[in-house]
Amino acid sequence: MSTDIPAEHTPVVPPALLAILCGVVAALHIGKMPPALPVLREALGVTLVQAGFLLSMVQAAGMLGGALVGLAADAWGLRRSLLTGLCLLSVASFSGMAAQAPTHLLALRALEGLGFLLVVLPAPSLVRQLVPPAQLALHLGLWGAYMPTGTAVALLAAPAAMAVVGWQGLWGGLGVLSAGMALWAWRAIPSDRLRALARPVAAAPTDTWRQRLRLTLTSRGPWLVAVAFALYSSQWLAVVGFLPSVYAQAGLGGATAGALTALVCAVNISGNVGAGQLLHRHWPAQRLLTVGFVAMGLTAWLTFSPLTADAPVLRYVSCLAFSALGGLVPGTLFSLAVRVAPNERTVSTTVGWIQQCSVTGQFVGPPLVAWLAVQAGGWHLTWVATGTASLLGLVLVGLLAAHPSLKNQ
Repeated sequence: MSTDIPAEHTPVVPPALLAILCGVVAALHIGKMPPALPVLREALGVTLVQAGFLLSMVQAAGMLGGALVGLAADAWGLRRSLLTGLCLLSVASFSGMAAQAPTHLLALRALEGLGFLLVVLPAPSLVRQLVPPAQLALHLGLWGAYMPTGTAVALLAAPAAMAVVGWQGLWGGLGVLSAGMALWAWRAIPSDRLRALARPVAAAPTDTWRQRLRLTLTSRGPWLVAVAFALYSSQWLAVVGFLPSVYAQAGLGGATAGALTALVCAVNISGNVGAGQLLHRHWPAQRLLTVGFVAMGLTAWLTFSPLTADAPVLRYVSCLAFSALGGLVPGTLFSLAVRVAPNERTVSTTVGWIQQCSVTGQFVGPPLVAWLAVQAGGWHLTWVATGTASLLGLVLVGLLAAHPSLKNQ
């Protein structure tokens, strides 16, 4: 498949990889908040409750309307949606520099959430159109790593950046980066019209947005992938999100705890990229999902079981394995998302529904694990919640194995 860019103008970074980089930049805005919270609490008087909302507000748009935003991206244009999302992230980040109260940041955080969705929902469809079919699984595996990559970079770089330029400087720097990425994408990613010309001629779409939404939400495949993603995201964020608290109870300093947590986030990239590589080599998707969910269940038990209480190194290695092998799940599910979509016109809508369920899992998982820790008087039963999620995930893997998109593997 051609990307309709003449050979003499072939860019250094292919358009499909540039779309993935746009997702990484969007994820930086998600990851900038955790390391900034202590500074914001001192500078703006942010309370603990407000800090919690600052962490979750960016996900509000995804939880309330991920499918609708994906539907809009399908209808409005993939490239236009991505560029608009980057511009919204830039405007919100620049505006945040002038925030004088936590409520201002909360409103801008919601705007960042909308910008984030407008970037990440059309990206898989863009990648699908910009690469040959033989390269699709490989690139979608790379796409699955956009979130852990952006989060890990933010966790590592934000504290050093704020030490030099303050939190306002961090916000401004990300605003510049998002604007620059929007300009780069505008110049390098072919327009929707040119991409359409490069593809085989198809009949003009006659379905309405209501028909596309109904088709997506009444199809079995999008539901199976979306719920599986929710079961993954709920346990991954629950474990990784509370690692600093677990390390603090173990007597580790904030900088050390942050670096250890960032590494756990970063190794998730290897699972996502590995899933793309293995799918490219024709490994069955259900095998990768099975390995991922089983590994998450077992390594979470090793990380939190009382039997390993006196083996902190083993616990940390298990936590690294939890994130790395768990990365096989999203890397595989993103690949399946474009295959279980009812048709070409519903890919972004399907991805939006998956994003909505994923965010809902992130919303439910951490409070559930926190409640379990309070009831148990410690973190030693965390594996019960994560193990249950993994078992349910394996049930969905069995159901997905019967889906037409996987029968021929």
